Amino acid sequence: MAGLDTPQLIFFVILAVAFVLLLTERLRNDVVALLIVLALAVSGLLKPEKALSGFGSEPAIVVAAIFVLSAALHRTGVSDMLGRAVGRLAGAGFGRAIAVIMPSVALLSAFTHHVTTTAIMLPVTLDLARERKIPASKLLMPMSFAASLGTTITIIGAPAFLIASQALREAGRPGLGIFAIAPIGLALSAAGTVFVLLVGRWLLPERKGAESAANHFRLDDYFTELTVLEDSPFRGKTVEEVGKTGPYRLEVVGLVRDGRRVPGPLGGRRLEVGDVLLVRTSPEDIVAIRSEAGVELHPVAQYRPGDTTRKEEGEAERLVQAVVAPRSELAGRTLSQLDFRRRYGAIVLGLWRRDGWLDDEIAQTRLRAGDVLVLQGDDEALERVASDPGILMLVPFQGERSPRRKGPVAAAIMLATVLLAAFDVLSIEMAGLAGAVAMVLSGCLTSAQAYRAIDARIYVFIAGAIPLGAAMKSSGAAETLAAGLQGALADWSETAVLFALFAVVGIVTQFMSDAATTALFAPVAVALAEALGHAPEPYVVTVAMASVVAFLTPIGHHGNLLVYGPGGYRFGDFVRVGAPLTLICAAIVVLLAPILWRG
Repeated sequence: MAGLDTPQLIFFVILAVAFVLLLTERLRNDVVALLIVLALAVSGLLKPEKALSGFGSEPAIVVAAIFVLSAALHRTGVSDMLGRAVGRLAGAGFGRAIAVIMPSVALLSAFTHHVTTTAIMLPVTLDLARERKIPASKLLMPMSFAASLGTTITIIGAPAFLIASQALREAGRPGLGIFAIAPIGLALSAAGTVFVLLVGRWLLPERKGAESAANHFRLDDYFTELTVLEDSPFRGKTVEEVGKTGPYRLEVVGLVRDGRRVPGPLGGRRLEVGDVLLVRTSPEDIVAIRSEAGVELHPVAQYRPGDTTRKEEGEAERLVQAVVAPRSELAGRTLSQLDFRRRYGAIVLGLWRRDGWLDDEIAQTRLRAGDVLVLQGDDEALERVASDPGILMLVPFQGERSPRRKGPVAAAIMLATVLLAAFDVLSIEMAGLAGAVAMVLSGCLTSAQAYRAIDARIYVFIAGAIPLGAAMKSSGAAETLAAGLQGALADWSETAVLFALFAVVGIVTQFMSDAATTALFAPVAVALAEALGHAPEPYVVTVAMASVVAFLTPIGHHGNLLVYGPGGYRFGDFVRVGAPLTLICAAIVVLLAPILWRG
């Protein structure tokens, strides 16, 4: 490190320690970020207010707001409805499935966190693979890649672009507009889809995936029954319309009319008052249906036929889950045979089973050890259930009320947020804050849910990474690195320099987050561009793009880790498919970036 002055030496020591801690994961990323802030302030590289500036920076605020906006879209059912729509359009073959899934997921990820999009689309894609008899491994990796590619369409798609915009402003340049990178992002998303259709399909493995992992993502599927009341929004609709276009995630598996099971197919049957739907649904939808006018959980309507009022929070009856114990006397018997209501005083609202398909009425379903019963009852009734040795444990039901009728409101707020930022009516951070507040005030989610939606680790990590870039610039370390790169790349063309920058960042981001990698390399990119007499935007954008779309390993993106088990993938699968796709992405970025930002 000859030729480095004291501030630069201090900075590189802090950087080296931080890099080792992030790489080894001996400490959580957010803890490392706080240590970075403390080290920069205590060492004197930054004044305390500058070291803490990341907490009020645009990237940190926008990321927090996006978490709230995404949670509201999820809780109101907008995300689920979009996912189901994608599943319906995907067709029967591999080619059409990819042609629909990848662009759709990319567009979703442009406005929500890519991990959220991957998590939403994972069960949809698994169901699609099972129904179309396509190996899950053929669809899950492309879906995950598309989620990451989609984040390159808007700068709110990934923290890396917000940090890149901040670096440009600190260099005295205008920041990036919300759709400034859209031409590159759309080209990357289209190229990724074409690559998978023409080349990737032969590189992707053919595996069904881990069955246990697939089941893991179906733990929320409870079996229950719904009664259509006089004022029901389901009245007059077909079974298919209720299952696919309604505000709830319902998979209709049966219909009972006048006490008799209606034979299939059911899709075109129009519902009448008194019909009972046998459905699979989520805990949140079970809770939401309890408060929905015109629809009642059939066991409640059955035992309280004259009471259609909704219980207020705080009343005596509550929801719990009970597990049927091994060797329980309940196993092998139906709820009807047990006369469960008379025996315990509690009502069975739903049932979850790990293996096996439930399509019979709950009262006629033979219980098995391990079945989870959703019970409604007062404390006395639940105490009787808990004291039965045939019940393994009693725990609170985890579903929260989801305001599915607020879906159009949440969608409108999200659209307004994007438009306000796109047309510079408000800055990105203020538009995001306004949207998050509007979601709470409109009842799309509560303030407590909004706070829980914010991933504090990511927020703190971004807030701590930003001053690292500021210290690199103020200490002169960025200029020193840029001078070294300038000497090595002086005779190279701009395209070759950008390729080299993409390659270095693409490798480093496999071991660090996109935010940390961009915060580290963005100041170097600015200094390098200035030293070479070029505009800094192509260099900074190349850094951010490389940190997001370098698909060299499964550990480079959290979305890849989500699909790793369900797809039955191996480490080498991602290298085989991801490496050529990364090269294509690099070519697109280094060719388009200088065209979009000249001079």
